[in-house]
Amino acid sequence: MPLCRHLLSLLITGLATVAIAADEARPGRLVIGAEAGKGVAIVDPGDGNKVLWQRKIGNVHDLHLLPNGNLLTQDGWPRIVEFALPSGEIVWEYDAMKQNRTDGKKVEIHAFQRFPDGLTMISESGSSRLLEVKADGSVARTFPWQVSQSRTHSDTRLVRRLPNGHTLAAHEGDETVKEYDADGKVVWEYRVPLFDRQPAGGHGPEAWGGKCFAAIRLKNGNTLIATGNGHSVIEVTPAKEIVWHLAQKDLPGITLAWVTTVEELPNGNLLIGNCHAGPENPQIIEVTRDKQVVWRFHDFQTFGNSLANTLVLDGKAAADLRARLAPTGR
Repeated sequence: MPLCRHLLSLLITGLATVAIAADEARPGRLVIGAEAGKGVAIVDPGDGNKVLWQRKIGNVHDLHLLPNGNLLTQDGWPRIVEFALPSGEIVWEYDAMKQNRTDGKKVEIHAFQRFPDGLTMISESGSSRLLEVKADGSVARTFPWQVSQSRTHSDTRLVRRLPNGHTLAAHEGDETVKEYDADGKVVWEYRVPLFDRQPAGGHGPEAWGGKCFAAIRLKNGNTLIATGNGHSVIEVTPAKEIVWHLAQKDLPGITLAWVTTVEELPNGNLLIGNCHAGPENPQIIEVTRDKQVVWRFHDFQTFGNSLANTLVLDGKAAADLRARLAPTGR
């Protein structure tokens, strides 16, 4: 019987290995990435990271593929641009240093989002405010961010609208995630913990802090937070209890550095952006809730060590984008 059990164990292990290897292939998957200087690019991981489309851009932290098939991203900290695909033509733009600006402040943008009604949400750092602008750039709504002080480079990182109409903001400078109601009132907040460690400077694995980059609200009502230089992802209940924590060294053979984007896939897996981690580490990781790595993306030729924001497309979304790019021949 012990021999039978041993053989069965080997069989199960072998099947699991095959399943994971097959899973890592992810047929048809596409990756869109945006990195300052390197540009915004669409690559095919299943074909040796072949570049299907690319365009140079400046500083960037946010990235969206719109329902119309265009890319909404930025070209420098104050400027948001919408690129038509595959032409690369700029079909809409907004410059926070030139539009709706009477205070003379230097501002940067680190988050934006296009809504179904055509309004574009914009988070200004330095002036510490949220704007919703119409297609012509005029302001439809605004409210101030509740921050301890205005920071041109770090009032916020990513900001997202919730299904209930509230806004979830990652306040990097204050190391705090806040939920705002439609009037700009803070209805929930959570300060990213340092886990009894002292802050340390830098951008790579040696750094330490709570400079959160992103937060999303899960279907169960909890909040998933990418902790930036906290090198982790944490799941927090409304009562502010940590119920899940992916720490810097939890994934064998991978070191997490500045954890940027986080996304929950339909199958429950998480996609995690791993920035400033060095060429020996992947820039995107798909991980199960029991902390098994099932896919990783590593491309230091098209992108580098500062890949801040990525989108991963599967299924119909990936197929539609492939078809849209096919006429370019690139």
